[in-house]
Amino acid sequence: MEAVTGILVFFLLPKCYLSCRLIQEHLYKKVLLSKIVTPVLFLSISVKEAGRDFTYFIVVLVGIGVTGGLFYVIFKELFSSSSPSKIYGDALEKCRSHPEIIGVFGESIKGYGEATRRGRRQLVSHIEYVKDGLKHMRLKFYIEGSEPGKRGTVHVEVKENPERGKFEFRYIFVDVDTYPRRTIVIEDNR
Repeated sequence: MEAVTGILVFFLLPKCYLSCRLIQEHLYKKVLLSKIVTPVLFLSISVKEAGRDFTYFIVVLVGIGVTGGLFYVIFKELFSSSSPSKIYGDALEKCRSHPEIIGVFGESIKGYGEATRRGRRQLVSHIEYVKDGLKHMRLKFYIEGSEPGKRGTVHVEVKENPERGKFEFRYIFVDVDTYPRRTIVIEDNR
């Protein structure tokens, strides 16, 4: 039995030694190869991540730019002294405080713009133009009083003051749409 074991060991040991040696060399080459490839692989991964991060950065910048543009437009439309909404509000206040308008329409005066398909009347009709190098704007809106059936059309024109950079009223007058029809002049600086 010892002889058979010795023969087996004699024949199998070199094969095992050889295969173990091949496995060791293979693993050694793999480790060396991974040490060479890893920096290249790491570099390619970091380049991909940098490209993705840069793309996200550009998307965020575009989003911030669009949001800033929207805030600018909203601020300009609602709070600027040259917006049609602001001029409409100022003209409506002058109409509400004018004694002759109060006498014809009553104390409670509502103002509204043109009717739209949805039934809302918030759109104030206006035209902007340049005359003699100065900006002008004409507005038309409607008022309604607490007196039954009393309605009127308000016509407004403003002109830009070059020294102050703001619009000033040229005229404000109201056409009474109900009987007796007449025109009430609130302000005339022509």
